[in-house]
Amino acid sequence: MKQIDFSVSSPETVSLQRADLQAAVEAGIISSSQAQHLWAVWMAPGAAAAALAQAQGRHVRRGAVGPAFSFTNTLYYFGGMVAIGAMTLFMTLGWQAFGAWGLLAISLGYTGACLKVADHLKVRHLPIPAGILATLAVCLVPLMVWCIQQGLGLWPPGGPERYSGYHTHISWRWMTLEFATLGAGVLMLWRYRLPFMVMPVAVTLWYMSMDVANALMQNDGFDWRFTRDVSLVFGLATCAIAVWVDVRSRRALQADWRQDYAFWLYLFGAIMFWCGLSMRDSSNELGKFVYALTNVFLVFVGAAIGRRVFTVLGALGVAGYLGYLSHRVFQDSLMFPFALTLLGLGVVALGIWWQRHEDRINARLSAWVPVGLRA
Repeated sequence: MKQIDFSVSSPETVSLQRADLQAAVEAGIISSSQAQHLWAVWMAPGAAAAALAQAQGRHVRRGAVGPAFSFTNTLYYFGGMVAIGAMTLFMTLGWQAFGAWGLLAISLGYTGACLKVADHLKVRHLPIPAGILATLAVCLVPLMVWCIQQGLGLWPPGGPERYSGYHTHISWRWMTLEFATLGAGVLMLWRYRLPFMVMPVAVTLWYMSMDVANALMQNDGFDWRFTRDVSLVFGLATCAIAVWVDVRSRRALQADWRQDYAFWLYLFGAIMFWCGLSMRDSSNELGKFVYALTNVFLVFVGAAIGRRVFTVLGALGVAGYLGYLSHRVFQDSLMFPFALTLLGLGVVALGIWWQRHEDRINARLSAWVPVGLRA
């Protein structure tokens, strides 16, 4: 068996064999893909490492391995989203002809096939397509639960009767599907440990925020303000979960858990919170100013923890507030277009300044953030 000698500045020499890397994988120190990459780097520095990274659709940056934006990965995600949409958003009335039990049989067949292929791809060190197939299996859970309820006659009367309404109609009747999806998503995530599988969990939390509000409004009728506030609370709760997941991922000892599992939770949590906050009607100038300060805070939070979704949403909120001020000051005035022009140029100038000092700004902001959340 081949072995490699590593000579350092001291007279000591370390000899490593392929079996040593395999032992490290079994001990949870590194992942299988990292072991392959290390062996490729040691055997043929440069060319072999680049070939392996390209074959896996991944890249190495500061010691962390993650998905790269490449044409291969674009095909992976595009094809995966088409397949997921086919079994969720784009289910037509023709599927109803199979009946509840027929749809359940088809869903079980799809799920079994997806999981089998996902296992095969993961063994072959193709985590991105494996994650997409496993995610499709999770997305089929609400359909299977709906089929069981329909087949046993347990579906609550009233409201949407077709499964396609799950993605288009707000109703408390969907909550059984959502709880089942959350449970299955967590179990499947624990089994496969692939970050993309968090996506259906985050989407389900978004759906649940609307359906919970609908359930609480049964006696009083629809109130969009109440729905807005529930969305805001769910957004905060989802962001709190994302922080907890983020900290645990960064501090994990096993390589499979040291991945970005919090991305989708941050994304949907921030959107729910920001939309709920932005739809609040501030009848006075103080309320609008507090809204602007909150968005400024989001900008700095995003920069401090390295989550751009907070920065983007915060920037949109600040721009909206500045536009509101410009409209009030220059309403019915020839100066209004000039004010908007200056506002836009000012934002561009701020972007240039930020880019030039981004590393130093992020370093200073990170000093105020707990170690587990620093970018």
